[in-house]
Amino acid sequence: MTTQTLPAVDHRGPVSGKERALAPDLIRGAMLLLIGLANAANFAFAGQPGVESAPHGLERLLNFVKLTFVDARAYPVFAVMFGYGLVQLARRQRSSGATTGAVRRILLKRNTWLVVFGLMHATLLYFGDFLGAYGIVGIICTLFLLNRGDKFHRIVLGIWVFEALYVLTTAVQAVIAGLSSSGPAHALTNEPNPSLAAASYGAGLVDRLHEYPLHTASVVGFIIVVWLGIWAARQQILENPAAHRTLLTRVAAVCMGFTILGGLPLALVGAGWLHVDKAAVDAMSNLSHVSGMFGGPGYVSLFGLLVSRITTLSLPVRAISSLGQRSLSGYLFQSVSWMVLLAPFTLDLGHRFGSTAYTAFGCAVAVWIVSVLGAYAMTKRSYRGPAETLLRRLVY
Repeated sequence: MTTQTLPAVDHRGPVSGKERALAPDLIRGAMLLLIGLANAANFAFAGQPGVESAPHGLERLLNFVKLTFVDARAYPVFAVMFGYGLVQLARRQRSSGATTGAVRRILLKRNTWLVVFGLMHATLLYFGDFLGAYGIVGIICTLFLLNRGDKFHRIVLGIWVFEALYVLTTAVQAVIAGLSSSGPAHALTNEPNPSLAAASYGAGLVDRLHEYPLHTASVVGFIIVVWLGIWAARQQILENPAAHRTLLTRVAAVCMGFTILGGLPLALVGAGWLHVDKAAVDAMSNLSHVSGMFGGPGYVSLFGLLVSRITTLSLPVRAISSLGQRSLSGYLFQSVSWMVLLAPFTLDLGHRFGSTAYTAFGCAVAVWIVSVLGAYAMTKRSYRGPAETLLRRLVY
């Protein structure tokens, strides 16, 4: 009797639907709403942070909510989930018997294609792309972080302690600047982005080629947030959030406390309820920015706690999770929508109605709802999504 030795597995294909955990998909799908609120406003106001400089009525509330819960707070969530996804992908490959070299090649290939996707996205649609930065960070993590031991990855927890101390120091500086404010009141204004105000698509494309490299360089530093996602994935926190409820509760309380309180002073200025001089506004803006990264683990922990209490998958949960499974397609669909709805050379809806802030908010919510419904329809038809399908074909 002879025995046949099976060849070693080089690598396996992409993840199947049955292998997916609920929490990561629900987080990605829901947080695309906040990404939409931020980017639609940037398009409508042709600048950042995308708020009404002289708000009236409910515009004050929109400014307040956006600056407290959205700006600099939504994208760190995707940074956490990107790191989490790197570990999940590597783990699935290894569990199927793939060699270490094969896993590394798959990750490097996938992240290289993300850089290409990001360059195309930024060139054709929106300079504020994050895909390219994710790809760059993913390559760095694959080469230097993923294949380390648990003791090494605990270093990132210490780094976040130092980040918390830095936020507290920045908060003290902002408070001192606010209390010592003596000059004329300075309203929060939008820093213009030429590509968003361009009168033609061609002019905007040229501007985006100049703006994209600087933007990407400015956000690659979120590797610290991605590294935290890697640590969390190694503990499999979101695969079984009920078993980690105490940890999730503490992280949610601390991190959301940091991110909300850190954004509050600038939000009060943006709403027109606090009047301080330019130096104070600059200090509060810096505080809002540095405290925003805590929104990443904060929001992730909140959704982890929510999933730990879900006993039945309702239709809204399934639909939003469907969008999370197709978050790349959903993200790109948003940029196409902003170009069609808000660019000066297309429908320019932001300037056709009485309030740019209301219009941006309405467009963001409407586009997100359409993307949720579209993603759920794709799930019913067992279709992965156009961007996901293309990326998988390129990688696998």
